[in-house]
This record gives sequence, C-alpha cells and structure tokens, in this order.
Amino acid sequence: MRILFLGDIVGSPGRSAVIGNLARIKEENKIEFIIVNGENAAGGRGITPKISIDLLRAGAAVITTGDHVWDQREIQEYFPTEPRLLRPINFEKDAPGSGSVVLETAKGKVAVVNAMGRTFMNPPLENPFTMLDTEIARLREEGVRMIVVDFHAEATSEKIAMGRSLDGKVSLVVGTHTHVQTADESIFPGGTAYLTDAGMCGPDESVLGREFPSVVWRFKTGLPTRFPVAKGPVRLCGVIVDLDEESGKAKSIVRFSELIKCDNPDESESL
Repeated sequence: MRILFLGDIVGSPGRSAVIGNLARIKEENKIEFIIVNGENAAGGRGITPKISIDLLRAGAAVITTGDHVWDQREIQEYFPTEPRLLRPINFEKDAPGSGSVVLETAKGKVAVVNAMGRTFMNPPLENPFTMLDTEIARLREEGVRMIVVDFHAEATSEKIAMGRSLDGKVSLVVGTHTHVQTADESIFPGGTAYLTDAGMCGPDESVLGREFPSVVWRFKTGLPTRFPVAKGPVRLCGVIVDLDEESGKAKSIVRFSELIKCDNPDESESL
C-alpha cells in the first residue's frame, strides 16, 4: 500500500494547488491512499465544509486538522456528518467529530488517527500519549494493521517521543503544525515510518505561508498586525510511504516536495 500524506494546506493558494494537482500526483507516484492536513485551508486558519468537500472530491481519503480546527464556526455542525474529517482525538470528549477513522480499501483496512501535542500549545488537552495507546490498541484488536498518525505538535522533542512511543504499533507517525519540512525521515526498529514534520502546502516565498513583510514588521515592532496569506508559487510538501499490507510495517519512506507555478486567486479570507 502506497500512501501520500500532505502537510498543512495554507489558504486558497495551498488548497488550489492541492486540488488542481492531486490527481496528477496520484497517477505519477502510483499513490493508493491520500491524507491531507486541512488545518489552515480557510484563509490560513481552520477549514470550512465547502473546502472539506472540495478536498475529498479532489482525491483525499481523509482530512486531518489541529489547533485551528474550530476557527471557522460553521465547521462544528459539519463534523458529525463527515467521518473522513478528523479533529485531534485528545480534545474534550464532547467536542464534535472524531479523532480517528477506519476506511476499507482494496488492500485492506487503513486507519488514520489525529492527535495534538501539549507542549507550547494553547487548548487544554488530554494526554496524547495515553489516549493514542488506548485507541491504537482498540484498532489493532479489531484487526487493523495499517495505521497512520498525524501528530500536530510544536515541540520537536514531543514529536520524536511520540514516534518512539508508537514504534511497532503503527505504520507511520508524521508531524504537522510547524510548516517546515524536516529531513529526518526514517523507519524505526519496530517498523514504524517517521518524519518530524511534513511541511506545508502553501506559498513558497513567505513566512510559514504568510506575507513576510507583515511578519518581519511584527518581529521588529512587537505590535499586533494582520498576517495575510502570501501569493506566488506554491510548494506542496509531504511524505510517501510504502506499507506491507499484512503486517502494517513500513517498507520505505520518501519525502515529497514539489513547487507549483500557478496563478493564485485572491485570498478573501485573509486574517
């Protein structure tokens, strides 16, 4: 089973590039299952029902999120209607939606689990380590062997610790949130593929997808300002993993990075 995971989609430039190129990328790379993080797809903060539908129609099998998941209020009512859209599993139990999903494929069941770190993150969260242990044990008892975890976290140490904690229990642990693709892809001794951060799908000439003059001004002055989503060429970043369908163990992991030269629409939802 070959899986493509794409990192945080940023604003209309990022989502337009993903939607417009996903079918081609799937065909060229012989991808069989696609996961995207839609955390910043709506103007750089959150996701809307329409964007979710567009990404699923474009070929995404599952959409994960993170700390900005509730920033677009209309998404709360949509969550119960779409199990393929995930929010971090360690939010309060009464939060709308689910933190995991299992999908049937021609090569067996694939589970995707979304969790969020607690170090340097704002929302009050349950312990992701203990919650993931419980959820993954449940999935494995149900016979699911191919399990992908999107760990949306700030601290590199917390991400690596999560990867080591889950080694041998899941197929892939991939980090999101920091928007910069790391170069530490590896397969741990237990057969779990790992990458600290998948990077982002957003404007290449930017600061984490935002117009850099505004961000530079903020750092220089310390004064509040708006951070519009940048324009220009978009870099799509992520990771491709090959899994053994019987054991769920990773056979290979390769970083994915492609620069898309496209005309960006106006980012009407800029912050």
